[in-house]
Amino acid sequence: MNTPTKITFSRIIAITLMVITLIVLDIIAGINGPILAPLYHIGLGITHINIMGLVLCIFFILAASTDALDGYLARKNNQVTDLGKFLDPVADKLLVNSLLIFLCVEHSYMNPQYVIPYMFVLLMIARDIVVDALRFIAAKKNVVIAANIFGKAKTVAQMVTIPVVLLNGWPFSYFDQSWNPYIRIVSFMIYITTALSLISGVIYVVQNKGVLKDGSKKANKSSK
Repeated sequence: MNTPTKITFSRIIAITLMVITLIVLDIIAGINGPILAPLYHIGLGITHINIMGLVLCIFFILAASTDALDGYLARKNNQVTDLGKFLDPVADKLLVNSLLIFLCVEHSYMNPQYVIPYMFVLLMIARDIVVDALRFIAAKKNVVIAANIFGKAKTVAQMVTIPVVLLNGWPFSYFDQSWNPYIRIVSFMIYITTALSLISGVIYVVQNKGVLKDGSKKANKSSK
């Protein structure tokens, strides 16, 4: 196992430990809620940033950074392997989707105003399942489905929106307070992220529908 693959594998282990920790925290909060409430609601001044959300945000950014690092090292040192190609998207989906699921549920140590509606989370996860299944079928036919511009935009939107939600809308929360309390900037960010996810998914399927037909011509090898 080369260095880039080790980094990817370490990211998967770290994400798994994070998920287990979050589950344990929810269980403890449910049992000893009144006792631990002051600890869970520690904020940073007037920013409305919760300390628990800040820790998760830092972890998310670090994990996302290692994703870029292992890809860079693999290409630079010519260490691209089949195992790395398999583990990298697994780590990416595990990181993003686990936090999306976490953020669609109310927690005692997070601001309930910034919970992502579960329907949006379901749509984004369902899109990933469809696209991954399409890529799997294409790979069996030696067809490469490259990322399109909407897919890349969706990834960027998720990488920006998730930290903002974890930070209780900061820094946009300052504008929300002086605007309409029922219309938040972070809500529009969630809408845009979901829309980009669905649009990119539809484009993948339409442009590569050939891989779903037996004996058909190869699908587009690159999606523009």
